[in-house]
Amino acid sequence: MKKLPDAAPGIPDDSSPVGYLRRLIRHYWRSVYAAIALAILWMLCQAFVPAIVGRAIDAATDGDRRGLLIWSLALLAAGIGQAAFGIGRHRFAVVNYVGGMFTTVQLTVRKAGRLGSALSRRLDTGEVVAIGTSDIRQIGAAIDITARGTGSLLAVVAVAVILLTTSVPLGLVVVLGVPLLMSIVALLIRPLHGRQQATREQQGLLTGRAADLVGGLRVLRGVGGEAVMGRRYREESQVLRAAGVRTAGVESLLEAAQVLLPGIFLVLVTWLGARFALDGHITVGQLVSFYAYAAFLVTPLRQLTEAIDKLTRGHVSARRVVSMLRARTDLPDPAAPVDAERLRGPLTDPASGVTIPPGRTTAIVATVPAEAAAIADRLGRYADGALADGVPLGSFELAAVRERILVADNDARLFTGPMRADLDPGGDGRLTQALRTAAATDIVEALPDGLDSEVAERGRTFSGGQQQRLRLVRALVADPDTLILVEPTSAVDAHTEARIAERLVAARAGRTTVICTSSPLVLDRTDQVIFVDQGRVVSVGRHRDLLDDEPLYARTVLREEAA
Repeated sequence: MKKLPDAAPGIPDDSSPVGYLRRLIRHYWRSVYAAIALAILWMLCQAFVPAIVGRAIDAATDGDRRGLLIWSLALLAAGIGQAAFGIGRHRFAVVNYVGGMFTTVQLTVRKAGRLGSALSRRLDTGEVVAIGTSDIRQIGAAIDITARGTGSLLAVVAVAVILLTTSVPLGLVVVLGVPLLMSIVALLIRPLHGRQQATREQQGLLTGRAADLVGGLRVLRGVGGEAVMGRRYREESQVLRAAGVRTAGVESLLEAAQVLLPGIFLVLVTWLGARFALDGHITVGQLVSFYAYAAFLVTPLRQLTEAIDKLTRGHVSARRVVSMLRARTDLPDPAAPVDAERLRGPLTDPASGVTIPPGRTTAIVATVPAEAAAIADRLGRYADGALADGVPLGSFELAAVRERILVADNDARLFTGPMRADLDPGGDGRLTQALRTAAATDIVEALPDGLDSEVAERGRTFSGGQQQRLRLVRALVADPDTLILVEPTSAVDAHTEARIAERLVAARAGRTTVICTSSPLVLDRTDQVIFVDQGRVVSVGRHRDLLDDEPLYARTVLREEAA
């Protein structure tokens, strides 16, 4: 059985919702085709049972003991086959369902990572939440139903052939009746499709509104806007409720049609079969078979309507996924990327004049801290403008830049889950040393289950200084070629800051490290300091030399007021 999630989800087809679903099926073609083959055999075993039972009854009424034994054994074989093929089909169906979900999650999360800061500008929060909570299930169900839908269709064809060979009129009832039933059901699918789309859009809008409301609750209370936003949320929730009721109305008609129409069909076939039996056109065994087939057809017909329903829902959900996959990042990959090895060369920011030599620890001090953060963004290619070894960072694959250059700032978040997985998701074995370097060993030791303790949402149970140290641990565990830290010790006490500074420089010896800070405790341990004023480099040197030679630098790092 396939191991999930798939380590290589592949490249999605974002040309259309159908193309996306078709690409998922091709990605899992082995399990999808196996499920289809087993579903066909499973349904055919069921389809042959009424015919076998009818033959057994005719053999019994004719006194043919040998025939009765043969058809009884055939019935046993059909039952065993139905059980075996049903189990196998279900196992592969689960793989297809879960695989479709996992692959969609992987592709959308990867896309979210590629979009980066552009994600919030390209998509509403509610859209992203809806994909991860609802749409993945609909897509998984659409992949799963292909097997049962195909098996049901072939079972109906097989029953039609059997009935036509036995009685042409009854066979024609099935041949003509099934398409008629499916066409009636199809009339309900189009309005259902439209209403589901409208409901999903409203749901995404309301989810985004809820996220904004919760995130800004403190501000709203401060300005007295909580009641206004609450009233607006209630109004929009009523719009969503009305949209959901409209969708449910069509869904209820569809559910009723799935029961009523096959039931009417069952009554019609049974009545015709009874008339033919009374007239002597068919035997008693064939009458039983016809009745059993009429009852049996309810199942494949219901599964066919279910297939149409789930494929429609999957199409609606795939459309949302495709819209996310089509979103373009502000930092696209080049057509012909440069060799990533050149990323080991000096980093340069022409806009400010900052040059970062490789293999050394460099500090950037700016009179306005936001200027240092902007330089860090350019050096990490979160904004365009920086060079590596004289080549624009935009000439490299973004994935290669992210792998080799890591920017760690205080906007990073701790994630819910085990502490070990949060700090060392790759299990690279550097966690113990990183905890010591970041002076965070005491944080872990104070937890009830150590590294196996659960981290609360956004790490809210930790203080600001603790969160800062844990974020530094995660950055050190990644161990990139170039590590850019933005104010890594601004929330810790002086004693802890001194320990971090000393250990950090030692741990990163021989590798490129950039620290945007104005802390003298950190600056005193770096190889060089670059001082920036009004967005441009003013001077470069050792911390103590700049204190003596650059008055503005001294006022900046010592927090002195200008005379």
